[in-house]
Amino acid sequence: MKSFRAIALLGTAVIGSAAFAQSTQPADRAAPAATAQPADAKMALKGNWRASKLMGLNVYNEANEKLGDINELLVDKSGKINAVVIGIGGFLGMGEHDIAVSMDKLKFVEEPVRTSSTSTSTTSRDTTTTGAASTSTTNRNDWVPDHAVMSGNKEQLKALPQFKYSDYN
Repeated sequence: MKSFRAIALLGTAVIGSAAFAQSTQPADRAAPAATAQPADAKMALKGNWRASKLMGLNVYNEANEKLGDINELLVDKSGKINAVVIGIGGFLGMGEHDIAVSMDKLKFVEEPVRTSSTSTSTTSRDTTTTGAASTSTTNRNDWVPDHAVMSGNKEQLKALPQFKYSDYN
């Protein structure tokens, strides 16, 4: 008789917990409803850049000398970019001197870097060829600028304090 009561209580607990787990959540705990997106979400977000595409973006100075590239974007809890970590010098990530600068120190450019070579043509990232004619087009909103410009030279920037993510690097 005691084992029957124990089995009955256990069965009630199992069935009751399953029913309780299926009950509806209070309105304040329910997942937020999906917000309606416009028919063409790409057009609604035109002019924005993808953070993943900014990683590795080349940084030049005003004399079109390559200073380094963007290694990291430091974002606060509200989503604002507080700093950009730039790797100066080095080769394949070795010997780089990381510095952190605020976003306002960088100017993002959507046109290719102008070089002082003897050739007068510049290469665009988007080139289409049709038959014998070749046309070069620039897509102003391809979700990433071509490069960034910052004042200074490598020696000046290497003289800045090195940014460290922790005491171990």
